[in-house]
Amino acid sequence: MPDSAKTMLSPMLSVRQGAQAIEFYKAAFGADELFRIGDEGKGVVAQMSIGGAEFWLADEAPEYLNFSPESLGGGTVRMVLVVADPDAMFARAVKAGAKEISPVESKEYGWRVGRVVDPFGHHWEIGKPLE
Repeated sequence: MPDSAKTMLSPMLSVRQGAQAIEFYKAAFGADELFRIGDEGKGVVAQMSIGGAEFWLADEAPEYLNFSPESLGGGTVRMVLVVADPDAMFARAVKAGAKEISPVESKEYGWRVGRVVDPFGHHWEIGKPLE
């Protein structure tokens, strides 16, 4: 591996209505769109970034065993979004259309965190460690 390459792990979220998902993540989390191919009619794949934390999304494609939480009746992974102001980011996500699962609270294990589910079925824990 060249010196300039680094190991990274970037989740890819399977969604229905990929173009709408891109706009939701921009509104809810201030995500930037780094890369996109395809269109709503044929399927979208996009690389997104929230404050430098990258993730991908793609329209579900059952022929490639790529299913959204909507098709599966729930997801198997939660996204953990660590931000300086979890209360503000949580409120922004809810305003954009996410549903509150649990409010932002200071937990006994040393985190301030809350949980939402986005309109595409993905769960996001939004928080930060307490000092």
